[in-house]
Order: sequence, then structure tokens, then C-alpha cells
Amino acid sequence: MPALQKNTKKRPASSQGGPKAKKPHISKQTTLKNNDENVKKRRHPVTLPVKEVSNEGSELEDEDEDEDGEEGGEDIETDAPVGDEMVVDSALPKDPNATRESHKAQRVLQEQRRAAKPHSQLLANAKRVWSLARQKNIPSAERQKHVRDLMDVVKGKVKDIVLKHDASRIIQTIVKYGGQKERDQIAGELKGHYKELAQSKYSKFLVTKLIRLCPTHRASILQEFQSHVMRLLLHREASSVLADTFELYANAYERTILLRDFYGKETALFSTSRGTDEEKETAKKGLRGVLEGVEGERRKRVLAALKENLTTIFNNPDKGAITHAIVHRALWEYLTAVNDIEDETEQEKLRREIFENCQDVLAEMVHTKDGSRVVREFIAYGTAKDRKHIIKVIKPHVERMCTDDEAQLVLFTALDVIDDTKLIAKSLVSDITSHASSLATSPQGRRSLFHLIVPRTRRHFTPAQIAVIAETDSVRAKTSKKDNTTREGEIRKAASEELLQFVAEKGAETARDTGGSLVVLEVMLYAEGDKSPAMKTLLEALASPYPSEDPARPHPINLPHTSRMYKSLLQGGHFSHSTKDVVRTPTFSPSEFASILLSTVGRDKTLSIAQGDGAFVVAELLERIREEGSDEEKKMVRGWFDDVFKARVKDSEVKGKNVLIEKIKAL
Repeated sequence: MPALQKNTKKRPASSQGGPKAKKPHISKQTTLKNNDENVKKRRHPVTLPVKEVSNEGSELEDEDEDEDGEEGGEDIETDAPVGDEMVVDSALPKDPNATRESHKAQRVLQEQRRAAKPHSQLLANAKRVWSLARQKNIPSAERQKHVRDLMDVVKGKVKDIVLKHDASRIIQTIVKYGGQKERDQIAGELKGHYKELAQSKYSKFLVTKLIRLCPTHRASILQEFQSHVMRLLLHREASSVLADTFELYANAYERTILLRDFYGKETALFSTSRGTDEEKETAKKGLRGVLEGVEGERRKRVLAALKENLTTIFNNPDKGAITHAIVHRALWEYLTAVNDIEDETEQEKLRREIFENCQDVLAEMVHTKDGSRVVREFIAYGTAKDRKHIIKVIKPHVERMCTDDEAQLVLFTALDVIDDTKLIAKSLVSDITSHASSLATSPQGRRSLFHLIVPRTRRHFTPAQIAVIAETDSVRAKTSKKDNTTREGEIRKAASEELLQFVAEKGAETARDTGGSLVVLEVMLYAEGDKSPAMKTLLEALASPYPSEDPARPHPINLPHTSRMYKSLLQGGHFSHSTKDVVRTPTFSPSEFASILLSTVGRDKTLSIAQGDGAFVVAELLERIREEGSDEEKKMVRGWFDDVFKARVKDSEVKGKNVLIEKIKAL
């Protein structure tokens, strides 16, 4: 029995002469060299689930969907039931000939309707050439020929057909595969229509492509959006065009063209747009440039207009504009201008008002540079109540924030500024440490763990990163009462228990990873608490057969980074290049670690490791026993490393044998 159809609009079956069936998707060939291969993507908000990555703004839609010749070009408008649709009230069997005739009549009707629409013949000719130009596996020269033929077909008619979804894809193909001449010609024909195109469900992709691939036309395209930016940001389709342009493609001057609308109608009215070098330099300063030489009431009007436009965005969270970098830049410029006001009472008033307008949507901002800086500013200047509210807003997204370069700075500022460490321990620290196993696998996640126990250390944070984290230190000195060393110690203590449990459970496996070994090492050296279970876990891995019986899974000692970790643990700290000595940490006992190693690994495996890649590790073990071991341990170790063993090592090609023999002699 034929399946019941949900609607009467359907493609004709392939057996009836309709379009060909959809082909399986073919991945892009490496031989296809064009500008779409490495298209940049906007940063996604941490509030979006990982799997729910929006395709909004994707310009490749024209290549990834239907492969049929018509591309779903025109909906089939049928008034009568489709031929093979089930007729519930009819008990008589269907006549195959009647069904065939019905389909034939439908096709004739469909063709008549298409022919009656404007530019039907133009679209038909264009689609025929388009089907050749959009093929994936053809030589570049052949493709360029088809693109030129396609351009000849649509030349002079681009603006008339581009709002149709199938025609929009045809034009996108010209822009994608064509040369700069064809792209500039398309951009020129569409001049004066970009605002309308950006609001179309289909042609918005074309606008984004032209902005990206036609830099000489970019400024003129953006100027068409002037005085409409606020409305376009709240538009379902146009919002992504502005967001992509601002974040990915525009230069400093072109961004100011879009930002100018935030400053109000008065600024737009009195600002010039001749495009001179002097004007561009002033425009690049953003709001600060607009306010240069402006005092009194006019300055207040500009700030009031900016605040009003931002409030409009914040009051429409369902539109999605809150997540865009252009909004975050405008908000940061507003806060910067507020900080320049001499009257501190007025400063606090304006800062308080804008915070109250956006306090519930701060989690939507932390993923961009300016948005992150805004939230950090609110944390630094906020009262205890404000800070508690911010923590409540970002708490559901802590794991995602830990792995985002910009969002994690908000967490670092909260850890550095907030005096209520009990609140921090309960709301942030526990959420970070509970995901230690997944965070240890990425550089960003590891930084989040390091900041809990060794904040701002040069071993894991670059000078540039430390400088960014320190941007709120001057404000912290005014708004926070607790001593920094005390706060860091309390946070370290709050994080230690769960981090040590993580090492005790998964430390051996984590240490096999290059970055993971750094996390395990720092936790062992600087965390506070009982480290015996964690030591046993790490040393049990060392006690496995050496060399490994599985070539695909080498012994920990054969992994250079893991071997260095064991050596540092036996040293009891990191080597300092400034003092040329090991800086011992008071929270870790290397002598205890060495004692557990002797009892756990045993004589045979220790000797095997010493004759393999672990000579330096065993040498450090001997040094620790010599300096801090008991008399019984020293006696036992001397019995292990006898003259026969020393002779065997001396005759071998083991790396580090001279250091090892020296340590044996010193016992």
C-alpha cells in the first residue's frame, strides 16, 4: 500500500522524468583550491550545547544540500491529490494507467506555472549551465569556462533574480568559483540592494560571501547598512550577516561603520564619511574618537543613546543579537567611557544601570574578547551581591567556559577578585575539579586547573596571558579586602581534595598524555592533603613489566614526558633556571615518594628500568635515598646496585649511564 503523504507538494519520481535522485555527499577534494576551503567561523556562545552548533551564517549551504538538477527550485503547486496518494474512502484498486496519466498532467501543469513566472527562461538556462559549473570533480579550467558562461547568462539580471532561493545559489556559485572580475561585477550589480538582500533567508549567504571575497566593495556594502544596523541586528536573517562581517571579515575602520549606529542619530548626523585617512584614524578609535572634544550635554546624549540601543538588544534576548561580538564591543566602549567620567558617583550610577539591564544574560557574552572583558569588569567593580548573581548566571556553563580562551578569563577573575572563597569553592571550584579528566586533555582546560593551584605561573601561562589576567588587579585593590596570598591558599585547599582523588583514580592514564603529565605533576607538588593513594597509583603503573609487552602501549618510563614527571617528583619540585637549583615545595615529600617506589616497583624492575630509558629517574631515586632515606633503605639499595650491575651499565650504551654510576658510587 502506498504510504500516506504528509502534504501534496512533492518532487516527481525519478522514473517519471523528474530531477535525478539526490547523490551521496562527496567531501571536498584537496585539488579544489578556492577561498571556501578554510572559511573562518564565529566563536560560539558557551550557553550552546556542544552538539548544537548553529549553521547560521554558513555560506556553504549552496553546496551541501540538494544535488538534484532543479535544487527544489519551485514548489510544485498542486490542487488535486497526488497520483499515488492513498484515497481512504475508495475501496476500488487503482488503475496504473490512470496514475501515470495523472502524473503526466501534473508535470504539464507544473511546467505551465513555471513558464508563467518572471524570468522563467532565464532561470532555466542558468540552471542548465549551473549544473555543469557546480560539479565537484572537474578541472579548474573547465570550471572557469562554465562560470564565465553562467555569468553571461545572468549578466544584467542579477538583482532581479537573486531573491529566489535557487537563483541565489546560482549567483553564489559564480562568486565562489569565479575570478575577482566576476565577483566585482556581481557586487556592482547588487549595489543599493544589500540591506534587502541581507534580510532574505536565501540571499543573506550571498551578501556574506561578497563581503568576504570582495574587499574593495566591503566598505560601500556596509555603508548601505548605516542607520539600519540596530534593526538588522534584531532581524532573524540579517543578524548573522552583521555578526560574521564584524567578527571575521571587517578591518578596524569597517567595524566602526557598523558601530556608528550604536552612538545615536546625533552622532550619525554630524559624522562625516568621506573616507579620508584622517577620518579613518579617528573612526578607528571608536566611541573614544567620537567623544574627543565633546563635553557637557552632548557627551551625555551620546552615552544615553548608546545605553538605550544596548538596552534594546538586552530586552530582546530571543533574537540572538546578545551573543554577537559587535554588541560586546559597543558595551565595552560604553563602560570605558563611563570609567573616564571624573565624577565617581556618576560613574557608579551609569555602571549600575547598565549592569542591571544585562545581568541575566552575561553568560551569553563571555566567549568573545570584549564580552569577556565586560563581564570581568562587572565582577571587579561589583558588590558582593552583584558577584554572587554573576556566579549564579555562569555556573551552569563552567565546564564549557574552562575550555574557551576568552570565557576562562572570567573564571580566573572571579577566582582572583571574589573574597567569599566558600561561595567560590561551592559554585566554581567544585565544577572545575569534577571535570578534571576531560579538562586535562586540552591546553585551555589545563590552564583552568593550573589556575586553581598555581595561578599565573610562568611555567604554564605566557607573559601576555598573565598581563591580560592582571588587567583587573588595579580595581581589585579597591574593591576586595582579602589578601591575595590568603585567597589563593583557600582556593588551592578547596580544589586539592578532588584533584588528588582524580590523580588517585586516573592519574596513571592521564600522565601518559603530554599535557596530562603536567597536570598530574602540579597537583602532586602543590595540592594539599594526603597524597599516599595518588603516589601508589602512579607507582603501580611504574611497576608494570619493563619493557612493555605491548609495542602499542609503551612503559611509562619510555614516554619522555612521563619519565620527566617521575624525575621531578623524586626531586620534590621544579628546576629553576635563575637559581640553577631545584625549588622544593613544602606540600610534597619526595623521600616518601622514593620509599613507596622502592616497595612498589621492587628490585628487578628498578634494575631493568635503570638499564633502559629510566637511568636519569633511577639516578634521582638514588640521590633521594642517599640524602633522605633511612639506613635500612640505603643498605637495601646498595645491595641492588652491586659491582656486577655497575660493570654491565658501564659497558652499555644507556643514556645517562655516567650520572647513574656517579650516584651509585655516592651511596
